[in-house]
Amino acid sequence: MNPRLGLLQPYPFTKLRALYASVAAPAGLRPVSLSIGEPKHATPAFIEEAIRNNLGGLSGYPATKGSAALRGAIAGWLERRYGLPAIDPDTQVLPVLGSREALFAFAQTVLDSADNPRVLCPNPFYQIYEGAALLAGARPTFVNADPARNFGCDWTSIAPEQWNETRLVYVCSPGNPAGNVMDLDEWKYLFAQADKYGFVIASDECYSEIYMDEAEPPLGALQAAHRLGRSDFRNIVVFSSLSKRSNVPGMRSGFVAGDARLLAEFLLYRTYHGGAMSGVVAAASIAAWNDEEHVRENRRMYREKFDAVLPILREVLEVERPQASFYLWPRTPIADTDFARGLLAQQNVSTLPGSYLARETPAGNPGANRLRLALVAPLDECVEAAHRVARYARTLPTTHKA
Repeated sequence: MNPRLGLLQPYPFTKLRALYASVAAPAGLRPVSLSIGEPKHATPAFIEEAIRNNLGGLSGYPATKGSAALRGAIAGWLERRYGLPAIDPDTQVLPVLGSREALFAFAQTVLDSADNPRVLCPNPFYQIYEGAALLAGARPTFVNADPARNFGCDWTSIAPEQWNETRLVYVCSPGNPAGNVMDLDEWKYLFAQADKYGFVIASDECYSEIYMDEAEPPLGALQAAHRLGRSDFRNIVVFSSLSKRSNVPGMRSGFVAGDARLLAEFLLYRTYHGGAMSGVVAAASIAAWNDEEHVRENRRMYREKFDAVLPILREVLEVERPQASFYLWPRTPIADTDFARGLLAQQNVSTLPGSYLARETPAGNPGANRLRLALVAPLDECVEAAHRVARYARTLPTTHKA
């Protein structure tokens, strides 16, 4: 067996199942789950129709590189969304089976274990980053989110000797779980460090299309690079997905885009890895990337839930509206794990303790005393869950008062 498998920590939801194993939720209350970030809005009818109309795509092996039509649709979307110059769909775009598998596989491509490389990750973080680093023979190093920076990472806290050992930096913007968005100055600093020390930036942007203000879509890594005169996108690869944008998590459709040199190596890896997208999924993906109306409606529904839930929760918890994503990241008046267990036991609402999304560091666990609340359920369920959270919080002696 691969000995590096023993380095992997239990997934957050494995920990959550263990936490809840002995909890008896009240049978008189319907269960409401705010724990898993799985989109629950209906898949747009035109995407389903595209699948039905292209079932002939099941009869042939798909190309690892994906169809020219799909790469062209993705390149066109990138140009429209981020105001980019012409993206070469042949060399700067590669379809993938959702951002998760690509974020993992990319580390196996760019890291050389013989170099004893260091991989920087935000903390809290998507656990795939850590697993990818460990199984590639690298050392993950966690950069804590700072509430004073709107939960952004202080990249200036990394010492020169650590930068010198760094070969890959995972970035998540908009962030999971706090929904924070990196600004141009943050990108400028990170790009300068990449130029100086030669590492690669993997920008996870799977929440880029769930944002609060239609007039201010989140800044993307390629967009930031272009604004800073880096239109070759050197050492930058972005990862995106239709799962949240178009409510099709089961399609497993996304893309990577950026530095053509890195994508050529990633394509070589994927040729052996076997990650090719079905022609059926490709046809539905083209339809999805070429339509924005359903995405605007998706954002409207999330905004409606934030508008309804936040006034309820702010009466009892310290919580702010995120810049993007469909999560809330409230502070808990007691340990996050105790709050989560008590909430399930008394109100039959499941949540995810923030400490399960982070690692301990010398400065502590930045997820401690926080919960991740995924507002993915229908509006009425989210509102009901918010009232239950508030009722439970009011039973605690140290509950925050707005």
